[in-house]
Amino acid sequence: MKRWGEAFYDDSAVTGETVVERAQIAVIMTDRFSHLRYWNAYARDLFGFVGGRDPLGTSFLDIGIHESDRERAAQLARRVLKGETWEGTFGVVRADATWMHIRAQAVPVRDEQGAVEGMAIFAYEAMRSGRVEEQYGLLERIGDRLAGSLRYDGALKAVAETLVPQFADHCFIDLYDGDRLVRRVSMHAEGWSPPPGTWPDVGQEVRYPERNVAALAMRRLEAIAVDDLSYPPGALDEGAARAVEQVGVSSAVAAPLRARGELLGVLTLALSRLTPRDKTSYDGFDRDLVGAVAGRVALAIDNARLFEEERSTALAFQNSLLPNTFPSFDGLSIAHRYVPARPLESQGRGVQTQVGGDFYDVVPLSAGRVGIVIGDVEGRGPHAAAVMGQLRAALRAFAQADREPADILRELDEWVRRLGVPDGSGGTWVPSVSCLYMVYDAWSRELSYGNAGHPQPLLISGGEVIPLALEVTDSLLGVKTRGVPYDEAIYHQADLTLPAGATLLLYTDGLVDRRPVGGGTADEGRALRRLRERVRTVADSDVERIADVALGAVPGENDDDTALLVVRTHPDELALREGWFVAEAPTVAEARHLAAATFKEWGMDAGQSELACLLVSEIVTNVVIHATPHPVRREFTADGVVDSADPLGGLGAQGGADDFSEDWSDLLEEVAEASDDDTPEQTRFLLRLRRGASSVWVEVFDDDLRLPRIRSAGADDEGGRGLYLVDQLADRWGSRPTPTGKAVWFEISMKGD
Repeated sequence: MKRWGEAFYDDSAVTGETVVERAQIAVIMTDRFSHLRYWNAYARDLFGFVGGRDPLGTSFLDIGIHESDRERAAQLARRVLKGETWEGTFGVVRADATWMHIRAQAVPVRDEQGAVEGMAIFAYEAMRSGRVEEQYGLLERIGDRLAGSLRYDGALKAVAETLVPQFADHCFIDLYDGDRLVRRVSMHAEGWSPPPGTWPDVGQEVRYPERNVAALAMRRLEAIAVDDLSYPPGALDEGAARAVEQVGVSSAVAAPLRARGELLGVLTLALSRLTPRDKTSYDGFDRDLVGAVAGRVALAIDNARLFEEERSTALAFQNSLLPNTFPSFDGLSIAHRYVPARPLESQGRGVQTQVGGDFYDVVPLSAGRVGIVIGDVEGRGPHAAAVMGQLRAALRAFAQADREPADILRELDEWVRRLGVPDGSGGTWVPSVSCLYMVYDAWSRELSYGNAGHPQPLLISGGEVIPLALEVTDSLLGVKTRGVPYDEAIYHQADLTLPAGATLLLYTDGLVDRRPVGGGTADEGRALRRLRERVRTVADSDVERIADVALGAVPGENDDDTALLVVRTHPDELALREGWFVAEAPTVAEARHLAAATFKEWGMDAGQSELACLLVSEIVTNVVIHATPHPVRREFTADGVVDSADPLGGLGAQGGADDFSEDWSDLLEEVAEASDDDTPEQTRFLLRLRRGASSVWVEVFDDDLRLPRIRSAGADDEGGRGLYLVDQLADRWGSRPTPTGKAVWFEISMKGD
């Protein structure tokens, strides 16, 4: 032992290099370009330089600095190489993919002339001292709360509830909304609320003075702790100073919320007299802790925002494929709803936005009838939604051509097969689709339908709610196997008549297939009974109320999206008149007389009535000339399907059951003569008139298979302009096949412009 002041010489004295190598702190040196020139043994362990990896010459930014902190690390290098010192905390991902926070202090290294030639960084794992185990648990709980939510408003509130009052008496979270800093969270211990005009409330814009601790934290991009909020001068505005004085704020810490290089806002915590505690000020350890919390909060906010953007984009895509509104349908009230499934967070697939394939539609058909459809494409995600969109577009096209329900389902089945995708094993995966398509005539209350494996709608009538009795239900679209027996490979249709004033509730299985919130499996039978009970309580309410009650009738987690339609008929708005006429020239006037008298009785404007009667004459004349004298009918013979020929040649089709062009060069008198000579029995046609709330529909039915089409009449032609007039003067017109022939129809408003 040497006396004090004597020189110490000992052969066992260690060198500076030995001290640095044995020190339990990471020592890293870089050159002016931030390239690594030296690191000690502790740095190798701390950053995980294992497996022969040699970081010599690599950038300081590449030793594991987390992406969200790379800009901050670059700022460190710039400041130190200017001759300043720096201290802060980084998130680091080690070589083995483990995560930790590093507390770093950086100082410049100068050459003999005093010029900065690099920097020395001293680092250690933040929060390793163990003196505040409660804070370790706090950070873990915050991570759990953030991981449990993708709605950042709820996540931020959960974080504040964890911090107050355990770690702070006041918690503020402010986020940028464009160029404005807006308060999102303001939470205080003991239920205290800031007096009006002091601290901004949630939703209000926040403007921090330049020297405020929160402003400094955002400007420097590092956590900052202060013991005196009023120092330096100008750190508080007048209102904030009043609140600080009222509750006796003793210390505050602010940390920037940064993710992926973007400043999202700031987290500010403060201690005051609101709660009794031994600790009245934040120290460096607390500052590091809040910095770590802010890093997790910022990443959660950014992830939540990205998820919200993804979800809103997916739902916008989904909603663009579904009708937002429907036109008014005479005699009908319609309500519709679509509810997406909740985000999928299980089975190891992460959190996914769940768009789905549920769809619905109401299609205007001829003469006031409507096509009602609801369906569900197997699976979830963009592919299911894309299949749904294509399927709905195809169905609408088939429906507007007035195809029969069974024919439409057969076409859709073939369409679905074409939408298959490779399954990865050399085959093709074809989605299965349930689909219920109905054609409803509100005047007769007749319903024709085809069903491809969809759940039965509910019939609401007379205060009761029961499943609609569907006689036929065929297999799902896309699942039938070629080569099966014919009866099992086709789609059927059936007809039924609804009670007066009945309401239909059509839905997809997501409405009843819901898991209990507390766990367990879905009980679809019980859910359906509950749905019927709840809907029965509002059976006499309007369709919007019924739709709202139906959506909330079955509690539980909606793992599948849900679509529903509520359709109610109002027969009191409707009127119908019809008459049979012999297909002879004089009956054109009789048909027009019936139409004129009916239109007058229904209160149609005189001008509109005259126009409508003109159009009635045109389509009735067309039937008398072309369809009824020698109709083309289809017969099934031993030689196959045969269409009868047209003996009159120029008066009918150009052979067989092709569409005919009207040609009025033959006068009605000639048709009458031909009928007298060649037709042994009289043929008849049906004129049907329908009235809605604002329109009138006229239909003419005959037994001819040929559908009319407009022809271009020459300047000298005496006829050929009948359907052209109908096309120009009617609101809509068209034709459709019937089981025995065809129907030609047009729609015209009851009131003139």
